[in-house]
Amino acid sequence: MASSLTTLRQHPVWQHRSLLGVLALFYFAQGLPSGLMAKALPALARDAGMSLPHIGLLSLAALPWALKFIWAPWVDRVGAGQPNHRKRWIIGCQAAAAMVVLGVALIDPATLFSTHLFILIGLLGLLNLCCATQDIAADGLAVRLLTARLRGPGNSIQVAGYKLGMMLGGGALLIWVGLLGWTTTFLLVALLLLLMLWPVSRFPEPATQQDPASRQRLDFRAWRREITRFWGRPGMLWWLLLLLGYKVGDSFGSRMLKPFLVDSGWTLPQIGVLDLSVSVAGLLAAVVGGLLMMRLARPVALTVFGLLHALAFAGWAWLAAGEASTGQIWALAMAEQCADAMATVALFTVMMDQCRAWHEGADYTLQASMQLMAVGLFALASGFSAEWLGFSGHFLFSALLCLAAIMAIPLWWRSQQARR
Repeated sequence: MASSLTTLRQHPVWQHRSLLGVLALFYFAQGLPSGLMAKALPALARDAGMSLPHIGLLSLAALPWALKFIWAPWVDRVGAGQPNHRKRWIIGCQAAAAMVVLGVALIDPATLFSTHLFILIGLLGLLNLCCATQDIAADGLAVRLLTARLRGPGNSIQVAGYKLGMMLGGGALLIWVGLLGWTTTFLLVALLLLLMLWPVSRFPEPATQQDPASRQRLDFRAWRREITRFWGRPGMLWWLLLLLGYKVGDSFGSRMLKPFLVDSGWTLPQIGVLDLSVSVAGLLAAVVGGLLMMRLARPVALTVFGLLHALAFAGWAWLAAGEASTGQIWALAMAEQCADAMATVALFTVMMDQCRAWHEGADYTLQASMQLMAVGLFALASGFSAEWLGFSGHFLFSALLCLAAIMAIPLWWRSQQARR
């Protein structure tokens, strides 16, 4: 027993448990609004009678996630070289996000889903702005402090924390709205965000040496030059294609899963229980995916996990074409969540690999923004696709998009090897 404990304490994951724990809190806080956007709102809006195209348009509120690369260099530089540089950004943004959620709690939901649609989009956009800026600082902290070997487990923590937040902001929120009402539920979410600031504030973020280039004035020309340097490296064109396409099929398909269940006769509490349960499977899959990333070559992991995702949406297309039983929906929802978690861990790990020293937050954010921009455009069109093709045709198209992205993996890996 003593030798087992000694071996555990010598494992790199154990030795970095403080960093991994605080990263889990960071990404949990980011998962709350994402769960609200991706899981709770589509079901709440459809239950309130909102049309499918309007549900798709709610994705406009996620625009800050696609545009955050614009202000990411300033987050990297302002306060750089001082202790708790990125932690100060994280605490400020999370406190602001809690205030926005408090504002949402005080507005009548009946008006938000009807006459005040643009106010709803504006509030959600402000919430996403706070969380997207926090994400820049959290990603920069993770890339800088995690070693290459720990990036797989680190991204497991990221995805698991994010999914826990999505569980609370998605499935659990649907249950709570049904039991406690709109106002009480969102007041509790705001309170939770504020309470999480206490353990985050106690994390001793180390000071790092300041990049000599950070003393230069950061203007539009310098900002554009850094972007050009990042994408101008050999082989980055294939990585760009893979980055843009890898999660498009997932976003396009999953946006319409909750409306499909609503139209199939599922109640909001039933959807909430399903979402909460399958998210637990996604958490376990994220941990497994991170451990596999320590053993699998990057292209193998991306290919296998991407294929699993394509198969999951092909299954949704098959179920939507007929009379799906409750058991079939539960099984497929579990499989889709597991595939999503492992594919996300693999993608995020490779994104970290592409980052340059001194530019961790900006480089990771640039990639994340471009990836989110691609999936966001497809999410905007998801409601129109489901209306024109039907749910079965829509999910089949999503599976084909997943397969198309995988085709770029061998070309990207070949260019990576040539660069080395």
